[in-house]
Amino acid sequence: MLDISIPWWEPAIRATAIYLILLLLMRLSGKRSLGQLTPFDLLVIMLLSESVSPGLTGDDSSVPGGLIAAATLVLLNAVVGFVASRSRKFEQLVEGTAVLIGKDGTILTDVLRRHRISEADMHKSLREADCRQEEMHRAYLEADGSISVLKKRRDD
Repeated sequence: MLDISIPWWEPAIRATAIYLILLLLMRLSGKRSLGQLTPFDLLVIMLLSESVSPGLTGDDSSVPGGLIAAATLVLLNAVVGFVASRSRKFEQLVEGTAVLIGKDGTILTDVLRRHRISEADMHKSLREADCRQEEMHRAYLEADGSISVLKKRRDD
């Protein structure tokens, strides 16, 4: 249980490689899938976690091996957060940027399709913002997957 059967640095290297690959895969999966988890999305995340688990520690199932892998993942996450908070370019690379999906009452359906957002989701966001489509000034798909809607200003 406490006897690690592989070199101490191997779980750290494995965890780093898996972290970077999963980060890339999450970025490629699109903004919307990260912003609103459906039961299907949660299932995929759980299965993804289970599928990479053996890769983190290899044949080693010791407590120290697991703790080294876990500590490496937490440290990597902290480092990525630290660097992202100090570098706008790195933040955009890791987290993405907002995308215009509606303007002046027009929903940009080609952009919605490209980001795998249904028009129903867009209309739901308009309702949540208490904004009719024709009142919409701009709508953005945020980096976190949420949709922000800005109403047109009323000239009094």
